[in-house]
Amino acid sequence: MAGAECCSNPPSLVASGGVGVVHKLGALPSYLTGSSNSNHAILLVSDIYGYEAPNLRKLADKVADAGYYVVVPDFLAADPYNPHNPDRPLLVWIKDHGTDKGFEAAKLVIEDLKSKGFSTVGAAGICWGAKVVVELSKSKLIQAAVHLHPSFVTVDDIKGVDIPTAILGAEIDNISPPVLIKQFEEVLAAKSEVESYVKIFPKVAHGWTVRYNTEDAEAVKAAEEAHQILLDWFAKHLK
Repeated sequence: MAGAECCSNPPSLVASGGVGVVHKLGALPSYLTGSSNSNHAILLVSDIYGYEAPNLRKLADKVADAGYYVVVPDFLAADPYNPHNPDRPLLVWIKDHGTDKGFEAAKLVIEDLKSKGFSTVGAAGICWGAKVVVELSKSKLIQAAVHLHPSFVTVDDIKGVDIPTAILGAEIDNISPPVLIKQFEEVLAAKSEVESYVKIFPKVAHGWTVRYNTEDAEAVKAAEEAHQILLDWFAKHLK
């Protein structure tokens, strides 16, 4: 499911910020940050605004500061969604950027990471990216997953997951409304062998973890709480 909320609060600036570098990994240009000497890599899969979004790169750098090698690939082939282009509304744009393509590309990125000696790989999917990450989870290509205000993810998807999984949803969200997030929680809770964590953040809207206003203290606080949960989850499950 995709809709207007997927497009809300677009990045005010798309630029090559951050302390990392851009190199190819798994044949994709990727923002790379953190120590390549780490044993643990984390893949961040962007929303429809792509891998150059400033808040996303700030999050990547924050995760890298915790000791991980972080990879943010350009799964959108240098074609992030542009809400100001009337010739390519979201439903037209999405036809060229199916999450199935993202999954196939992500497999090559993970293969490249493992060839470089990273013993464990975690992944966090944001909006569009959550569907990519859930497919990686179902295929057991990663060791732990975090989904941030997911799009396209279904109950059947979650039924196929058996790795440690955290899901962070928004109270104000028609893409993955609280009732759906609760269903995800029930499915995961029934799997006694799978560690899970599910939280619905009050008073925030879809996209709040990466498309927040940096000048709004409450918005920043909510995003940072989600980021800390992500960090804690990977610290617990990437060994």
